[in-house]
Amino acid sequence: MKKPSTSLVHILIGKSILETLLVGTLAVFTYITILPPYFHGWGEITETGVSGWAVNHAEPWARVEIQLFIDGRFIAQSVANKSRPDVLAAGWSKDEWHGYVIPISSLAQGTHEARVYALHHSGEGARKSLQLLGSPIPFSIDANGKPVGAGH
Repeated sequence: MKKPSTSLVHILIGKSILETLLVGTLAVFTYITILPPYFHGWGEITETGVSGWAVNHAEPWARVEIQLFIDGRFIAQSVANKSRPDVLAAGWSKDEWHGYVIPISSLAQGTHEARVYALHHSGEGARKSLQLLGSPIPFSIDANGKPVGAGH
């Protein structure tokens, strides 16, 4: 059996390295385009529902569309456009208009989990993806039907 030439082996190794770099570059570009890492936010349970803030650091003046899911079910969609001067004072935003309030009603008594997502449009609106803002929010519904946060 003939031994492969050294130059052919070098060409194949070089080709493999270039293909790996190309695929890695495409993966990073796709991730940044579809799931941008520049949304920040936070939410908490209040006596009436979920409130918090959301900021898109790539477009600091834009208002972020958000979606609320409870126990994995879509509950509501809103825009973070309420006054939150604390977010501005903490340096998270360029203006104070990044807050949201979403009422919660009609949930069974017991424990639940809320998740707030930023809705991201890409591909000129052809694609949409969700990015979790903050951490999941555990809470309970008391006997009166009111939400109670885990810290209360």
